[in-house]
Amino acid sequence: MSADLGRRSVKRVTPLETHAEWRAADVADPTSWTLRLAAAHLDELDAALAHSHVVSDEILDITADDFPLPTLGPLLREFVRELIDGRGFGRIGTIDVERLGPDNASRIYWGIGMHLGEPWPQNAKGHLLGNVRDEGKRPGDPTARGNEIGGSPLTFHSDGSDLVGLMCLDAGSSGGESLVTNALFAHNELARTEPELATELYGSLPYDFRGEHRRGATPFYFVPTFTRHVGSDCERLFIRYIRPFIEASQRHPDAPRLTERQRTAMDAYDALINAPENRVEMLLQPGEMQFVNNYHVLHGRRGYVDDVDVGRVRWLKRLWLATDFLGPDDRPERFQRVGSTSHWAERRTRA
Repeated sequence: MSADLGRRSVKRVTPLETHAEWRAADVADPTSWTLRLAAAHLDELDAALAHSHVVSDEILDITADDFPLPTLGPLLREFVRELIDGRGFGRIGTIDVERLGPDNASRIYWGIGMHLGEPWPQNAKGHLLGNVRDEGKRPGDPTARGNEIGGSPLTFHSDGSDLVGLMCLDAGSSGGESLVTNALFAHNELARTEPELATELYGSLPYDFRGEHRRGATPFYFVPTFTRHVGSDCERLFIRYIRPFIEASQRHPDAPRLTERQRTAMDAYDALINAPENRVEMLLQPGEMQFVNNYHVLHGRRGYVDDVDVGRVRWLKRLWLATDFLGPDDRPERFQRVGSTSHWAERRTRA
């Protein structure tokens, strides 16, 4: 799809889902977006963990039914509702990683995730339970993805699913603060103040596949930053924005060249999402989990330092999830769950 065609399909650019807007001052109290696990919940998680081991040694085979959470489960259901129809981000904690060890802590994280949604492949390897740690990749590597790059900060971006979750196994030596920003508010503010620039971002932009396209296929794809969609009960805004991947598409000679107008629009949007008054910062500790609605909230991180000599290496586990709070009619076609037609779904593996 050309960018011009994408823009012509937008009949109006107006604020949308304003009930889900927030500024940093509105969410300054961390207790308002943290689901604290009580002692009874932790006991329930231990029991579910033991039951899951009886069901299967393979973590990827464990379903929500295999990980029963009779009292915590309903709270997780409300947690997801707030992700989709409310502030769009939240934190859950804390499980005892030191006592459990990384394998059992990851199994509990997976079990909680299965109560939030269905797993979604994160890359061409079919990873369903990914790692976020230094894998020896560097920012200049055209095939590097953010979860593989160690130390460097990551700009605000969205991932390729309804929800993205991160659980901390090791916070590293220093830094690595997690950042979230209300991308929906930034869209609405751009629509209110500079609607012509907002309209520009309704046009399709080229994205670099980072080498993860199917063999013989085009190494870039197209998606707009903003998409409006009328679903079963309301009109929703869907946002996908990874500016480094947009800029990286320009390494392919046959990818459309970004225009000055598109860059101006992205600059204006970047100014809004990066404004300190529009973002929240948190430092995840071992056993804490962060979940984000990829369509309303962008996430990033500050740079960090590992200390390999003392064993302090930043290590997070990642989930991409599809939630049943959004049915097939509630998503635009390009945001439908990755299915059998995608080579990313041909395998189910751990990282």
